Amino acid sequence: MTAVSSTSPIPPVLAEVVRSGFVEGHHRGSLVVLAADGSVEFSLGDPAAPVFPRSSNKPMQAAAVLRAGLDLSGERLAIAAASHSGEGFHLDLVRKMLAEHGLTPDDLQTPPDLPLDAVEAETYLAAGHVRERLTMNCSGKHAAMLAACKQNGWDLATYLDPAHPLQRLVSESVESAAGERVASVGTDGCGAPLMAIGLTGLARAFRTFATAGAGSPEGRVAEAMRAHPEYVAGTRRPDTWLMREVPGTLSKMGAEAVQAVAFADGRALAFKVDDGAIRALGPVLARALRLMGVDAPVVDRIGRAPLLGGAAEVGEIRATF
Repeated sequence: MTAVSSTSPIPPVLAEVVRSGFVEGHHRGSLVVLAADGSVEFSLGDPAAPVFPRSSNKPMQAAAVLRAGLDLSGERLAIAAASHSGEGFHLDLVRKMLAEHGLTPDDLQTPPDLPLDAVEAETYLAAGHVRERLTMNCSGKHAAMLAACKQNGWDLATYLDPAHPLQRLVSESVESAAGERVASVGTDGCGAPLMAIGLTGLARAFRTFATAGAGSPEGRVAEAMRAHPEYVAGTRRPDTWLMREVPGTLSKMGAEAVQAVAFADGRALAFKVDDGAIRALGPVLARALRLMGVDAPVVDRIGRAPLLGGAAEVGEIRATF
C-alpha cells in the first residue's frame, strides 16, 4: 500500500448511500491504517483527534480485570471483552460467571435492555420476556468487573465510579496499550467509564494486543477473543465472522460506528463514522481490509450493505476511498 494521508477540518466522505443510481447521502469520518512496524501507512480525516471508542475499548477493560487478579480464560475471558448478541449461550455463561462469584444478575448495573441481535430480540419478546440487565450486551464485561471487585474486597455498589480502583486499572490499561494519555472520561451506554483516545491510539492498542506475549494480560485477552469469537459478538455478527475466517485477527466494533482490527503481524486499523451510522461500518471496514491486502470471502460478506425498495434490492451503501 502506498502511504497516503488526507486531513481537513471537515471529515472526508468514507461511504455514500446510493439508491436507484442516485447518491442520496454520505457518511463522513476518519480512518487510520498502521503498517506492521506500527507506523501510519494510510489515513483519512483526523485520526489523532480523540474519540470515544465505545465498545472497542472492551479488550482493554478485560485486560484490567486480569490485572486486578481475576483468573479468567477461554469463553469467560472472551465474553468479558464482548458486546454479545444476547443469544442463549451468552446469557447462560454470564449467569454462570456471576454465580461462581456469589453474585446474581441483580448486582449488574447495566441498564435493562433487549438482546442486541435483532433476531434474538424478536424471539425474546415473542417468548414474553421483558428488558433485563442480564440481556444488555455489556453484561459479560460487567460480570467480570463485579467478580474482580468481589475477589479484591472492593466496593460493588460503586464499581462504575471512575475513581474506583478497578476503573483506575482500566484507565491505566487503555493508556498503556494506546501509548497515549486518555483525553477525556465520559459515561458509556452501559454506565461504565469511557476513555477517549485518538483513532491512531486505538489502532495502536489493538496492535499491542494482537502482538502481545501469550502470558501477558493483553495476550491472554487476544487469545480468548480469537479462540471464541462467537462469545465476543454472536453468530450473525461481522466481528465473529472476521476472527473466525481470517486466522490471527482481532476485531471489535463499538457503538456510534467505531471499528478496530489488528493482525498477528502487527498491522492494524481503526475508524469512526462521524454520524454514528452503524450501517456504514461494513462497507468501510471491507474497503480498508482490501487496501491492507486481506483477500478472503468474508470481506465481501462484511462489505455487503444493500438498500431495499419494497422487497427488491435497489441500491447499496458503498465505500468511497
